[in-house]
Amino acid sequence: MLKRQQEMMISKYADLYDILIQKDHILRKIKELVDFSFVIEEVEKNYNLTHGRGAKDPIRLFKYLILKDMNELSDEDLVERTRCDMSFKYFLDLAPEETNLIHPTTLTKFRRLRLKNEDILDKLIMKTIQIAMENGIKIGNAIIVDATHTRARYHQKSMEEILLERAKKLRRDVYQVDESFKEHFPKKLTNPTLNDVMEYCERVVDVVENAPQLSIRENIKKRLNFLKEGLADTETALAESGDSEARTGHKSVDDPFFGYKTHLAMTEERLITAAVITSGEKPDGPELQTLIEKSQASGVEVKEIIGDTAYSGKDNLNYANENDIKIISKLHPIISGGVRKKEDEFTFNKDADMFVCPAGHLAIRKAKTGKKNSNNNQVTTYYFDVKKCKQCSRKEGCYKEGAKSKTYSVSIKSHEHLKQEEFQESKYFKQRYRQRYMIEAKNSELKNQHGYDIAISSGLFGMRIQGAISIFNVNIKRILTLLKKKYGENTPSFQ
Repeated sequence: MLKRQQEMMISKYADLYDILIQKDHILRKIKELVDFSFVIEEVEKNYNLTHGRGAKDPIRLFKYLILKDMNELSDEDLVERTRCDMSFKYFLDLAPEETNLIHPTTLTKFRRLRLKNEDILDKLIMKTIQIAMENGIKIGNAIIVDATHTRARYHQKSMEEILLERAKKLRRDVYQVDESFKEHFPKKLTNPTLNDVMEYCERVVDVVENAPQLSIRENIKKRLNFLKEGLADTETALAESGDSEARTGHKSVDDPFFGYKTHLAMTEERLITAAVITSGEKPDGPELQTLIEKSQASGVEVKEIIGDTAYSGKDNLNYANENDIKIISKLHPIISGGVRKKEDEFTFNKDADMFVCPAGHLAIRKAKTGKKNSNNNQVTTYYFDVKKCKQCSRKEGCYKEGAKSKTYSVSIKSHEHLKQEEFQESKYFKQRYRQRYMIEAKNSELKNQHGYDIAISSGLFGMRIQGAISIFNVNIKRILTLLKKKYGENTPSFQ
């Protein structure tokens, strides 16, 4: 049963927070800036409002997730740190002397059962843009677009390797304390199955937990908790048939990744206004219209798009022209080419500079035919791995049985884009295109400061939750930076 009223903190030691938590502390600033009551409105439909045991305060649980994202902690370590970190307790509206904290599994249940709204990502982004506008931050009418990749937690090198890597790091830290434990740990495995690895890791956990002189050490305790969390997540992933929604994408022709893509739109003030999360093989360009519409729903009057060559396709140029939007995106001779066969099925991967077939397989090579400056258009032919085609579940109508090769040809008709080509040679275009670097820095911030380079759970649902919390955090931090820039050290309180 959900209580609509937020729990109040009453303590005779509350004044300690005024002494210990400085005015410029990031958590104090976030707490003053954001009215978290919107969380109840978003999750109440996922609770029984009249029956059952009283639920844990969803606002506090949401704040726990913010802390987890900002500090890259396991659920267990997050709760344990809260026990002794006064800044965490202050942010969570806990009394300084409070020791009766949530069980770590409560956060897992909250993520899976209470944040399951399909639009949670959009709602959190819209909330941050609303906060920015309410505090006088100008949003502008231009958005910068790009996509960043996130590797699946259990990628193609297997769950076994992930667990063994965590067990190896745990053993290494134990040996630094007492090498004699080599005799207590199980023997290392050779060509193990997943069940063998899980059993091995459970025995490693047992050895460490049964040695108090080890488990009390912070570094070992952290490694232990990560291994235990990995074991628990592996069991969940097996129950859900693994990460079946992750796909292979390409950062370049020789650099594939297995996971997901987050397509982003960001203002020139570096506030993210929209995000779309897809599996890794999806191309960037087709998501542009959705990013524009989501940005508009967030309150941005979009008049200009800045992006790389992935966004210069004919559909996007036509859409922009119909909606009086300028596209600051350089033409690519392939994407912006003329008529292509099955254009809605074969997609171009601008990073790998190759086409991808409907089954998600990347072309292995390409060749250009025809003469330049002739009456006939040049044609680029892409060659696919025929071995994969023979075994493909979608080969009907695509691969001719017995054929020794599978190709896909594109006629290059750059004259159809003369208007955009002329525009990209203008001084205005070149000046505005220089702003594109900003979103690369934002991608780096998400990955390096918020752990967005690797998914913390499996499936698109898990990625949406991870994306929602991480983007909410980076936007709120950016708003605080902009307000400090605007007001200096005299930044006002917001509540």
